[in-house]
Amino acid sequence: MSSNGGAIKAVIYDCDGVMFDSFEANLAFYQRIMEMMGRPGLSRDNEEQMRILHTYANREVLAYFFPSPGDWEEAVRCAGAIDYRELVPLMIMEEGFREALDTLKGRVGLGVCTNRSTSMDMVLRSFSLDSYFSIVMTASRVTNPKPHPEPLLKVLEHFGIDPREALFVGDSEVDRLSAKAAGVPFVAYKAPLPAAYRMEHHREIMDFLG
Repeated sequence: MSSNGGAIKAVIYDCDGVMFDSFEANLAFYQRIMEMMGRPGLSRDNEEQMRILHTYANREVLAYFFPSPGDWEEAVRCAGAIDYRELVPLMIMEEGFREALDTLKGRVGLGVCTNRSTSMDMVLRSFSLDSYFSIVMTASRVTNPKPHPEPLLKVLEHFGIDPREALFVGDSEVDRLSAKAAGVPFVAYKAPLPAAYRMEHHREIMDFLG
């Protein structure tokens, strides 16, 4: 249901932390960049670094670690040289996610809205998830990635629906702010964030849809 009494017509998912536990893959990706750049490795104990590399778009993460324009450009080149297929085995699909998609498919539109850039399509193919989603919006397909509303607004435009006719399932403040700016009800997955709804397991999405 939605606040205006109409039916939910689309469910939109963030990737990292929602569809997958991808912490180890993301950390390995940026550790490789640090090594290629001759920098010290990242510390798992640095909560701010771990939060940033897990929630922001690639170029923004690199700008955080490499504020000098010259270093940033070199880091972007290093990132582009990494074959993310080598890191996919470190990703773990969240329990019950595929089953939730099987239940939702045909009932609502399904989309992805992520701050990943070029790796998302390959990840979906690797886990045989690509057939579920009619739109995959990434940071490389927008001018302004999350927390800007542009990615979600593009997904809404694809489905031809109003913001209140969708749900956005995310796990970070970046996701919440993007949903708020776009006017889309936010579902917090395994996260203590202000939200229209919170869930700890993907099967719970049906409870909210009724």
